[in-house]
Amino acid sequence: MSTNLSYDPATQLAELHISGILQRTDMEAFEKEIAQHMDAGERPRVLVLLEDFGGWQKGEDWNNFDFMFSYGDKIAKIAICGAGDRQSEVKAFTGAGLRPTPVMFFAAEETAAARAWLLE
Repeated sequence: MSTNLSYDPATQLAELHISGILQRTDMEAFEKEIAQHMDAGERPRVLVLLEDFGGWQKGEDWNNFDFMFSYGDKIAKIAICGAGDRQSEVKAFTGAGLRPTPVMFFAAEETAAARAWLLE
């Protein structure tokens, strides 16, 4: 599993690459880093790129909603590329429909469209 986060302060675009099985510690690191930007008054646009996504690490507490309740309304938009056959699971994980932040799903090859939607 690997994750990589990049952030462009000019556009407030956070790009998170996830491949393999997402570890809880990696998710916590992402939440901490993106929270720093929101604490500074920014409203990040989050692009999640799933590559060979294998789901979430088993045996971890994924029911911690502190980040979503504390920062969920401070994220401008979330675009997820490559959800494919896991789209319903990813929707549930992101709280799509439960949070005020718009969440859109794109096919893996629609990364440019996802970026355009985030930046409009």
